[in-house]
Amino acid sequence: MSGTQSQGVAFLGMGLMGTRMSCNLIKAGYRVHVYNRTKAKTLDAVKAGAVAFDTPDQATQGVEVVISCLTDGPDVEQVFFGESGAVEGAAPGILFIDMSTIAPGASLRLGDRLSAGGFRYLEAPVTGGTLGAQNGTLSILVGGSDSDFNAARGIFEAMGKTITHCGPLGAGQGVKLCNQIMGAMNLLGVCEAMSLARGLQIDPKILIEALGAGAAASWALQNLGPKICAGDWSPGFMVDTQQKDMRLVAQSAENANVSLPGSALVTQLWRSAQVYGYGSEGIHALAKVLERLSNQTR
Repeated sequence: MSGTQSQGVAFLGMGLMGTRMSCNLIKAGYRVHVYNRTKAKTLDAVKAGAVAFDTPDQATQGVEVVISCLTDGPDVEQVFFGESGAVEGAAPGILFIDMSTIAPGASLRLGDRLSAGGFRYLEAPVTGGTLGAQNGTLSILVGGSDSDFNAARGIFEAMGKTITHCGPLGAGQGVKLCNQIMGAMNLLGVCEAMSLARGLQIDPKILIEALGAGAAASWALQNLGPKICAGDWSPGFMVDTQQKDMRLVAQSAENANVSLPGSALVTQLWRSAQVYGYGSEGIHALAKVLERLSNQTR
């Protein structure tokens, strides 16, 4: 698909990610319908050229593709199949794309239900945070059939830079959970290193400059390191949402009989962040937990 005014996309979910992603679809020339449970959150997309609707079934009328970007599997199921759900307004055979991060098993069940109703389905969770969503540089991790992946490529290219067909349904969500593990462990390393630097009376900003081009370089160091140093805890991705993803990691590990001790540790540290009241802050608020453990003050 290529973005033309004749091609309609319904985008369900106007959170930190969905608003930015829908705006990039508008920029690419797609005709975009939007829905959010709290309608006020659709205002930015409407200003960019989208049309807002009161219910999912209204939003899906007259479009060729339905995209959801929601918090968890039950939210997607409700928006698709609940009262005034998306399937009630969607034309037979259109493509549903869920870009939320949900359990692989939940995605498979969505696929089964949509297929039984005569619809097509891809899972396409993303990584890259709000900056990637804003700039259209997300990594998009797709699970589903080759034909549906190829049909949706133009839509993905409007929102992302690295687009990977990971395999059949379930594979895209599985790769996303692997990403969450790797991102979590990288961030923990950055936070621990900055805590040690503080203990050694070294300005943590030096770590970004000195280590950013070597073996210790990471997305977390370059993008979250400056925010940690500045005490800026505004979220690109919230602790509470990350903890939902870590729950999915733990469930998948149990199902696969895989041991993930590092993931378990960082999950407990983020749980402490939630206890301290940092749940709505960015995931890099992990640094404040380590500072408290070392009795460090800013």
